[in-house]
Amino acid sequence: MTVASIATRLVTPVVYLICLIGWEWLCKALNIPSWLLPAPTEIVSAAITWAPDLLTNSLVTLRETVFGFVLALALSLPLSALIAFNPLARKLIYPLLLGLQSIPKVALAPLVTLWFGFSEWPKIVIVVLVCFFPILVNVVAGLENVPKAMLDLMRSLGAPQHMILRRLRLPAAMPSLFTGCKVAITFAVIGAVIGEFVSAQSGLGYLIMISTSQSQTPVAFAAILALTLLSVALFYVLEFLEKRIVTWAL
Repeated sequence: MTVASIATRLVTPVVYLICLIGWEWLCKALNIPSWLLPAPTEIVSAAITWAPDLLTNSLVTLRETVFGFVLALALSLPLSALIAFNPLARKLIYPLLLGLQSIPKVALAPLVTLWFGFSEWPKIVIVVLVCFFPILVNVVAGLENVPKAMLDLMRSLGAPQHMILRRLRLPAAMPSLFTGCKVAITFAVIGAVIGEFVSAQSGLGYLIMISTSQSQTPVAFAAILALTLLSVALFYVLEFLEKRIVTWAL
């Protein structure tokens, strides 16, 4: 390992450390009250004090996020194949999905709560709505962007459609699928929090709402930090799976 490579690896943590030190110094120098902007040390202290509550609520948000993401994946895959292989379905379904995607999910959250009640289902439904479109668009693009030469070769050899799908189209679509999933999983955490803001008795979004209403800003920042770590961890889990599954495209 060269000195240049070591220096490159150290750049990111050093920059983060400088930012944290500057944040801490600014809060102390300007005597900013903790209810307005807590210093990093105050956030860490609140995270340690509230660790059991943070863990419990993180598990709730994680469950809503993962379940909604898996459900969105299960719904989007067959619909992606239908849109990719049926021009009529593409003309009928795509505009509806695009219109649904353009609606702010914050506006839908009260209606979803009204329809599904005060349970985990409204949060899961919002996560599905947030995740569905990115996965679908990327999978459709992956199924359609097959190398024409390989497609013509398989057709000239008389390969049936189900074999072309299994041997060519699906492997070609896998990188696009994981791209859509990595985009969607970060949105999924946001969707879960939106649902928890509207109606919840647990979850990190609920903890943020309660702590800010009580002027416990360090706790709110600790919950935001937990959300960030959760989102990053889920992203890298998908990236790890992609490296293990889509080996031919890396």
